[in-house]
Amino acid sequence: MYRVALWGFGAMGSGIAKNILSKYELELVGVHDTRYVGKDVGELLGIGNINIPVYDTPEKMLDETNPDLVVIATNSFVKVVKEHIITAVKRHINVITIAEEMAYPFYTHPEEAEEMDSLARRYGVSVLGTGINPGFVLDTLILALSGAALNVEQIKAARINDLSPFGPTVMETQGVGTTVEEFEEGLKSGKIVGHIGFEQSIYMIADALGWNIDKIEQTREPIISNVLRETKYVKVEPGMVAGCNHVARAYMGDKLVIELKHPQQVRPELENVDTGDYIEIIGDPNLNLAIKPEIPGGKGTIAVATNMIPSVIEAESGLLSMADLPVPRSLIGDLTI
Repeated sequence: MYRVALWGFGAMGSGIAKNILSKYELELVGVHDTRYVGKDVGELLGIGNINIPVYDTPEKMLDETNPDLVVIATNSFVKVVKEHIITAVKRHINVITIAEEMAYPFYTHPEEAEEMDSLARRYGVSVLGTGINPGFVLDTLILALSGAALNVEQIKAARINDLSPFGPTVMETQGVGTTVEEFEEGLKSGKIVGHIGFEQSIYMIADALGWNIDKIEQTREPIISNVLRETKYVKVEPGMVAGCNHVARAYMGDKLVIELKHPQQVRPELENVDTGDYIEIIGDPNLNLAIKPEIPGGKGTIAVATNMIPSVIEAESGLLSMADLPVPRSLIGDLTI
């Protein structure tokens, strides 16, 4: 049985905690989140006292629980989670993070990636960034499908999804709940970034296929709501922004080789928008995959992060990507939890 600690107890972190508790191969040993210090994890999850505390500092949690791996569910960006990761690595603890930029940081953050990889190898542990996307739909699943092609010339894929399960951090980066003017200002200032992970997914795919990407072009446009939309974390009035239509295109020379589209918004069903995941591989033969409705973003992120725990613990040391590890599989668990 693998001992697992959790750093962050928001929308995704709490879901990961509950999922870990349901798995026979995993044991949740501690949680760190300053908002819930001293409370019992089971009570926070609504399943009763299970004698697992929420620690006031991550260092105390890691030192006292001695986990095999810690799941870090705190932030989307390398600049924030890098020090979290290093804190764990220097204690000889493996890491999974759902920070989108960590899915494949070797091109976007080369110096930080080199530092984390070097430290992970020195301390004999593995580090993985993953989630539903990046981490699965628009990269790992594409690579798996490409395995049935004799040759690949171009990849086009789209994820049309519902943002509603995600927490405040995702809402802010997508510009959900802003005015159109605030959305445009947010794009300029960098506060609103749209989907985080297109570059990571593109470079993961390209490296796996042996393609050299010369340039990536991206566009971001607001999805304006015509109706009132509400989630646990945000309220969108008519005329406000419900999400971001983000597109990325990657070229080798002047040839478009990868096109990824990701229009994501809260409560899309209120305006009759059907969700889905779509992959088109142009080559020999042409391959098409459609998943309707979408793989749920919240549950998918929780599942991928949990299901990869054994593979990361057993992997060679270093900073890894999903392309380095076995195809994800669901861990057997108690479905009553």
